[in-house]
Amino acid sequence: MTGTSRNVAVRSLAAASLVAFAALLGGCWTTKVYREPGASSEAPSKPRPGVTTTVRRGDTLFSIASRNGVRQQDLAAWNGIAPPYTIYPGQKLRLYPAGKGGSTAATRPSTTTTTTTKPAATTPAAPAPKPAAPAASDIKWRWPADGELIGRYVAGEPTKQGVDIAGASGAPVRAAADGVVVYSGSGLVGYGELIIIKHNEQWLSAYGHNRNRLVNEGQLVRSGQQIAEMGRSGAPREMLHFEVRYNGKPVDPLIYLPKR
Repeated sequence: MTGTSRNVAVRSLAAASLVAFAALLGGCWTTKVYREPGASSEAPSKPRPGVTTTVRRGDTLFSIASRNGVRQQDLAAWNGIAPPYTIYPGQKLRLYPAGKGGSTAATRPSTTTTTTTKPAATTPAAPAPKPAAPAASDIKWRWPADGELIGRYVAGEPTKQGVDIAGASGAPVRAAADGVVVYSGSGLVGYGELIIIKHNEQWLSAYGHNRNRLVNEGQLVRSGQQIAEMGRSGAPREMLHFEVRYNGKPVDPLIYLPKR
């Protein structure tokens, strides 16, 4: 084989491997943004004010962005989705940024023909913004399991987006409120055997690290109904990892669960 033929064969094999890897990545639940050098120079996505899309089972941030003709990183920014870019079935995503009219007009530097400037007047520093108040919920939440609270929610910490409740292997895990099961499986890395319940258009709850799942997708469940057996799938010990999400974003479950 000549040197030219060998180079062509190597490039063909590399291209085929890249296509196979992209297909595998598209089947994952957790999506990370990878950029090639120079990708930041790509033209920004064109927003579609007022338009939303609903996450379907098997979707990734990349597949949704591609389907709607926007960049993956823009879709993440518009919806406040931080690493590890976790999305859930039933979650609604905006195809436009938050704010008045969904406008993303870029601020461009202005030009001037003058060569002298006046010093800007000093103004007092603006006060630091206050933390947003927790979203109000009309759902009557209940504790999903008995046991000691061994882990608490930490805002912005990807591995602490809910609470951890210790217990014995096989202990009952119960629905925290009425709803419909939108996911029952083990396809989300780091959650083990996972169940996700949709309570209404804004609220979801998630139950991870189960030993055994007792409900299927599409099944209606009642508050307090057993949905799983506690386990340690994807965890160092028997425990339930419980999350509450409002419009897809994690919130502190202890704000909404009754006081013990």
